[in-house]
Amino acid sequence: MARVVDAHQHYWEVERFDYRWPEQGIPSLDRDFLPRDLEPRLAEAGVERTVLVQVLHTLGETEWMLDLADRHPSIAGVVGWVDLTRDPDGVATDLEALRSHPRLVGIRHLVHEEPDDWLARPDVVRGLGVLEAHGVPYDLLLRPQHLRHVPNLSEAAPDLPMVIDHIAKPLMRDGVVEPWGTEFRAAAENPNVWCKLSGMITEADHAAWTPADLAPYVEIALDAFGTGRLMFGSDWPVCTLAASYGSVIAALREVLGGIEPAVEEALFGANAVSFYKLDI
Repeated sequence: MARVVDAHQHYWEVERFDYRWPEQGIPSLDRDFLPRDLEPRLAEAGVERTVLVQVLHTLGETEWMLDLADRHPSIAGVVGWVDLTRDPDGVATDLEALRSHPRLVGIRHLVHEEPDDWLARPDVVRGLGVLEAHGVPYDLLLRPQHLRHVPNLSEAAPDLPMVIDHIAKPLMRDGVVEPWGTEFRAAAENPNVWCKLSGMITEADHAAWTPADLAPYVEIALDAFGTGRLMFGSDWPVCTLAASYGSVIAALREVLGGIEPAVEEALFGANAVSFYKLDI
């Protein structure tokens, strides 16, 4: 059986860092979520390895995640954070320090919490250029209104591998496709831009979603990116707001239907290994 890799999950420790979950209106997430909680679910679902992704704008959280990766073989890679708005030498210094750890495989910023034009700022674009120069992928955490910036980023940093998290959070709860669909397709025109089939159920109705609600968006993603630039991600534990870990995987498999084994291997593992250059 092909190796399954979850390309997007999180851990946090509430006594160590301030995540502000109650202030964000999601108090059920205000507790520890650690490898001891997820690893039994990975085993049940047949998932061998994961990519652990940041949720805070601190170097300290990234260093903590890299330490977790040292102690838990299930973590194949860590997507951390650096301040892209620093001067290029400062960005490079922080990046090089983190890259001394072999499990650092990417960088992310919570763009969806920034002003809509944050990705167009010259200092941010310069910071992305540092990532490009070092060959470090960038996770794009976007909402639909940010997609318009992706083609410009593709021009500014044409060799930077980028991956859109959570298919850019379309308004699934309301069944809205446009203008997300058009701008999503435009973002996909650069072959260095990939996409995660992740975080979808939390954009749908938490209490009443069905796999059919996800299908129109997955179909557009398949058409835009093909099967070679898409990867499965659970977005655990955020997904627990709407469903269990196993339900997330089952829903995506149902939407995809009877895909060929080679396509299943790509979407559920091989593409993540290729994009992040995972050493597994």
